[in-house]
Amino acid sequence: MHMESTVPDTPKLPATRSRSAASGKRATNLSLSADVLDAAKRLDINISQACDSFLRGFVRREQERRWREEHADFIAAYNAGIESEGLPLDEWRSF
Repeated sequence: MHMESTVPDTPKLPATRSRSAASGKRATNLSLSADVLDAAKRLDINISQACDSFLRGFVRREQERRWREEHADFIAAYNAGIESEGLPLDEWRSF
């Protein structure tokens, strides 16, 4: 049983005090490609929602990548220990 390099859930940041504090959102300025923005508007795509959704996934993947990088030595050592010594209490496992 190898240790998985999964990241524990990141605690949510407290909502900022702004006009949309109840939703936990904050206004920002973005520069987007004009052609893509125009196409998204023609397709009735909610730009804020699309950007938020993409950025949320992007941030999560980056957090996971950094966590795996920061803990790579421990994970490798743990997995090497399991390979050489087996699982703790494995001799009593009935399945």
